Amino acid sequence: MTEADCWFDPSCPYTWVTACWLEEVQRVRDVRVRWHVMSLAVLNEGRDDDPEGDPEGWLWQPVRLFAVVADRHGQQALGALYRAWGEAVHTRGEWPDPAGLLRDAGLPPELAGVMASGEHDDLVRASHAAGIGLVGTHVGTPVVAVPGPDGAPVAVFGPVLSRVPRGEDAGRLWDGVTLVAATPGFHELKGRPHEPPRT
Repeated sequence: MTEADCWFDPSCPYTWVTACWLEEVQRVRDVRVRWHVMSLAVLNEGRDDDPEGDPEGWLWQPVRLFAVVADRHGQQALGALYRAWGEAVHTRGEWPDPAGLLRDAGLPPELAGVMASGEHDDLVRASHAAGIGLVGTHVGTPVVAVPGPDGAPVAVFGPVLSRVPRGEDAGRLWDGVTLVAATPGFHELKGRPHEPPRT
């Protein structure tokens, strides 16, 4: 089985499409995905511009919650929360009640309180650093990594998708992405201009 790692910012709609693709990949390939938090707020600190248009710092709130859930409750809980969050925010276009989402995911609803506090920002920064350290700060979310031929991780930014490939289409894209990522000297591959994301 291939152990893949995905670093995601839960606020990014394109990353949610990639996450849905990775869920599909797990159905058609012998792959297990481990989820990790990364943060566009951390990535963009110190920039003169604000590429995310977030002067109020809203992007910090979800990543704080997700990092604390990962730290206290582990992979299964983090994945369950991301599924519930992504379905609500990105698929249905709702701003969810975080306490309700936590309850639905089998987690303590009082964890929602961490969203407004910087007390656990070190968890966000550490998880973010682990993912972005594999690819560099010139990219965004998501970062996907798999073991390379020598066992060391090979990582890419993306793939950035606007639609979720299903079934064997998802598997073929996985095969292609991991082949390209493991090619010595590979740096960048881009496609068509973005379309609105849909799941």
